[in-house]
Amino acid sequence: MDRADRYLASLTDDGRYRLLIEAVTDYAIYLLDPSGIVTTWNPGAQRFKGYRADEIIGQHFSRFYTEEDQKNGLPTRALETAKREGKSEAEGWRVRKDGSQFWAYVIIDLIRQPSGEIVGFAKITRDLTERKATQEQLEKAREFSLQAQKLEAIGQLTGGIAHDFNNLLTAVIGSLELLRKRLPDDPKSIALLENAAQGAQRGTTLTKRMLAFARNYELNKEVTGIPELVREMTDLLQRSVGPSFNLETHFPLSLKPVEVDANQLELALLNLTLNARDAMSDGGDVILAAREESVAAGHNGLLIGKYIRLSVTDTGEGMDEETLRRATEPFFTTKGVGKGTGLGLSMVHGFAEQSGGRLILRSQKDRGTTAELWLPVAKASAQPIAPAQAVPAKSLRPLTILAVDDDALVLMNTVAMLEDLGHTVFEAYSGKEALEILRREDSIDLVVTDQAMPKMTGTELAKVIRSEWPDIPVLLATGYADLVRRDDIGLPKLTKPYLQHDLAAAILRMNPPRRKPDRVVPLRTSGPKN
Repeated sequence: MDRADRYLASLTDDGRYRLLIEAVTDYAIYLLDPSGIVTTWNPGAQRFKGYRADEIIGQHFSRFYTEEDQKNGLPTRALETAKREGKSEAEGWRVRKDGSQFWAYVIIDLIRQPSGEIVGFAKITRDLTERKATQEQLEKAREFSLQAQKLEAIGQLTGGIAHDFNNLLTAVIGSLELLRKRLPDDPKSIALLENAAQGAQRGTTLTKRMLAFARNYELNKEVTGIPELVREMTDLLQRSVGPSFNLETHFPLSLKPVEVDANQLELALLNLTLNARDAMSDGGDVILAAREESVAAGHNGLLIGKYIRLSVTDTGEGMDEETLRRATEPFFTTKGVGKGTGLGLSMVHGFAEQSGGRLILRSQKDRGTTAELWLPVAKASAQPIAPAQAVPAKSLRPLTILAVDDDALVLMNTVAMLEDLGHTVFEAYSGKEALEILRREDSIDLVVTDQAMPKMTGTELAKVIRSEWPDIPVLLATGYADLVRRDDIGLPKLTKPYLQHDLAAAILRMNPPRRKPDRVVPLRTSGPKN
């Protein structure tokens, strides 16, 4: 028998247990008398509860519980459970000597004499604070992932619906515009027509918001100075919020520009400002502020780089956690029936994401809300985009144009617009049919095609045209930017829904060459209908 064995053999049973308990530092192991008074204390208990043995022995174990749990009688119920069932197990917040809290896993075992008499309790406590924090982080990550998947699914659905609405609105707006030219000078008829046109324009705004949320709206990015943009909008914003609200701007003297769609940014700011106004029923302060931020990896889901944090802060009623969580969902609104579409924040969210940034909402009930737009700083090489100039339709030369769209209403509308401009028009309902016409007719000067078509998309059709007829330009008419981004080959684009002058301007900017310049093309005629 070696020295260690002889030493252990010399210990009494109680000594062996005491040696074992005092060697444990990862668990608090101590005894309570039948009333809950601490009678022993091991080093593990001292390590993460903070009390020395002489400070705690003789004290009631309830002092380790939070004040709320003590008032609710949780320590007493734990002992009663142990007496009744032989054991009590629980997890919850416990209090250290310095007042800080930790998340504990606690077991209380009943100790009886062989005769059945209750001697007291053995209490084992383990500090699980780190594990709980890790679990909470995993839960938050899982919730974030589920929310992202949910928003992605809703975004895809919203984008698809908006695309279909765009086609319908293209036909409605174009037909109303052409009808206006043909109506007699009757004030009542003109008023009804204008009313219908305004309703269609509202629908256009709505679909743009839906597409912005779905990140499928074609953005016209340009280098934009935030202070300059806000300064130009100040009068509009002040009129929008009304005289009962104090509108303030807090910008540094020097602020780097961002590269965004300026029109969409204006719309986003207007939405956020109106939301701030609606959150303050009795007036208040709306503060617009901006500053540059450097983002490290993973911060708020943003890529590493420099951003401008543009914020709109109100002093209103704020949002509870559930409302804040759902705030950017499309069609979710707290404004009541008929007072909001529920697409304002979702549009801003989609615009920020599509711009390479993020919308971050911070809010507390009864303490106001801050909406932050994080937008990437413009690259040094980025240059401002010159605004497109409107062109009169009469400056267009007569052309022979092939119009391609699988939607009969949209195709009819496009053909009517082009014919009204004086062009000869062939029409096709698919990419295959368009290629058949091109191979049969050698007079086509330009192809105007939809993007989202079955079997052959607009960009796929354009690739074939570039290969076989490299001198025929192609104009892509679409309202669904995501379909274009997947296979962008640098085609000029016309965003649906569009007016006749938008179509005319797009054609004039392309300046397509005449394939048969010596031919005479009569105005307001149409080519063969297929």
